[in-house]
Formats: sequence, C-alpha cells, structure tokens
Amino acid sequence: MRVLLKETLDCTPDAAWRAIHSPAVFREVSSPVMTVESLEADGFPTSWEPGEHPVTMRGLGLVPLGMQVIRLSETTLRQAGTGTAAGNGAGTVRILRDTGRGVSGSMAAVTHWDHRMAIAADPDHPGKTLYRDQLIFRAGHATLAVWPGFWVFWQWRMAQIKRLAPTWRFDLGVDVETPSDTGTGTGTDNGTDGVVSVTP
Repeated sequence: MRVLLKETLDCTPDAAWRAIHSPAVFREVSSPVMTVESLEADGFPTSWEPGEHPVTMRGLGLVPLGMQVIRLSETTLRQAGTGTAAGNGAGTVRILRDTGRGVSGSMAAVTHWDHRMAIAADPDHPGKTLYRDQLIFRAGHATLAVWPGFWVFWQWRMAQIKRLAPTWRFDLGVDVETPSDTGTGTGTDNGTDGVVSVTP
C-alpha cells in the first residue's frame, strides 16, 4: 500500500535536503508519536550518510515497536521540460530513499519498505521547496490492518515538517541538527496536491 503527500515548505531546497539527513530532525518530526534511539556504536551522527543505520523505536515513548534498519541511498534526477527560472535549479529533484527492514518486534511484520523523500525548488514559489513524501509498504495479511497507523503517523510527520521548515535556514548557518525544545516513486510530479493516495 502507499501513502503519498506533497507540500510546499517555507525554506530553500538546500536547507530541506540538509534537514532530511539530520537524525535530530527525524526524531523531532516523529515525536511524541514515535521515539527513536540509535543502535550505532557512536550513537546518531550529526548527518546521515548513505548506508545502514540500526535503530529501536517506541510508540509514544512507551510501547516497544522493535528494531529497524534504516538503509539510505540518494538519487538526483532532472525533470524534462522544467524551467530553471531565477536560476533556482527548479528542474532538479533530489531523492533520499530508505529501503530498510524491520528486524524485531512489530517492525518485523513489515515485509517491504520503500520510503522516498523528494526535494525540489517550487516553481510557483521562488525560494521555497516542493516536498514529496511517499511510503510504499507491505505487511502480508496484516497490510490493511496496519495501514491506518502509518497513515496517521505520516500526517503527523508532514504537519511537523511544515511547521519546522521555516527554521531550516541553510544559507544563514542555522544548525538544523539541533532540535527545538519541543521535540517506488520516480521523483516526478503526479499532480496530487496535499492528497493521500492509497493503492494496494
């Protein structure tokens, strides 16, 4: 099944790209619905690099959800027929993809995980970011049962991302890795605006 969201973020694409590589930002946009702890020897890095990153997760900070391996890769695409008005690189789409796996607990019930976050300049709003977030997952016979939980969590994540984005000022040197005190996509536009699409 799939959850697909699209929003304009009030920050530059470079700032958004840096933010989605930040474990601190990841934890903040997930909290308090889900808390995440690193299982890497030195804990969370300042910025995630491509590769595998084991974590443990808890629902509401209390309910153990199990261990998950986050497996990151990066892709840069050029959209044909897209202008580059004002020199803002509007035709470039950068994608951070997580094809990790659940290792233990309820996370192990998810048999297929493909999460893609696509960053591009918003052609209609200079200086802002067009952000697309797609999750495709399967959990065997439990897929339909777990989908509502993922749907609700993805709405929460997007609301948090949109709220925090104005603080992600890459060009002003603001450190997006410091959280506040409160806490198969192709990278092409499919015409959905702030809509969730569900497909089996």
